[in-house]
Amino acid sequence: MNGLGDQSGGELLPALFPVPEPDPASTVRAGRRGRRTASVGTDLPAAAGGEPDPTRGLSGPPETAEGRQLVFFGAETAEPSVADLVGLLAGPGEVVRMGGTARLSVVVDAAWRVHVLVAELAQRGLAASWEPTEDERHAVRTSYTRTLKPLAMAWLRGAAKRPPAGFHLNGRRLRLWLAAAGVAEPPGFLLRLGAADQQCWEPVGRALAAVGLAGDLLAPELGGPAYLITGRRRLRRLAELVGDPPPAAPAPAWPALS
Repeated sequence: MNGLGDQSGGELLPALFPVPEPDPASTVRAGRRGRRTASVGTDLPAAAGGEPDPTRGLSGPPETAEGRQLVFFGAETAEPSVADLVGLLAGPGEVVRMGGTARLSVVVDAAWRVHVLVAELAQRGLAASWEPTEDERHAVRTSYTRTLKPLAMAWLRGAAKRPPAGFHLNGRRLRLWLAAAGVAEPPGFLLRLGAADQQCWEPVGRALAAVGLAGDLLAPELGGPAYLITGRRRLRRLAELVGDPPPAAPAPAWPALS
């Protein structure tokens, strides 16, 4: 069994890419407490509409529609990088340190999000696993690796998460945030935040405004914490920045240019 990055403690998680001549009988292994490790051909949770398709959400970056210009700062203008994962931390994602390593995790509310996030993490060379939660959601997490240590050092103040100086958003970061915690809320779109991350909310709001996505901060009692993006121009800007929907995403769950 091969691992990507540095693992620490307990079992090693198999690498997502590449997997030479995978054995279908061994692509999914149940770990402690029902944990499932994802690899090519993995038994990801069924996305909406039926049985899981091992290839859904595991493609490369989305192709640009014919004749459409790439948007400055859009998701399609740069190669995936580990720095993009700050998009998850802008939302409900969490990062923890252990020794010289760190691990990133996020709890999502739909199976299609697991498909997309596992694929996005794989594109950045990070092994990922998922497991169902007691409240019928899904926890997606990376393995512990030194690759994520700089991210953790920049975002953690003790155990608290806080955006570092110079934090900004772009298309790829927004795409990850949307995949993890974006919710269509007609006539707008919600980008959910971490419930315990009050110190993040205002800096994240400023970063949204800086890319043309100024939103209204919804308090927990009003269905938040989340930023509500409304207005035709802003919603079009959001759609331009995040790019085409991943194959696993239901059409209503992704902002459209039309």
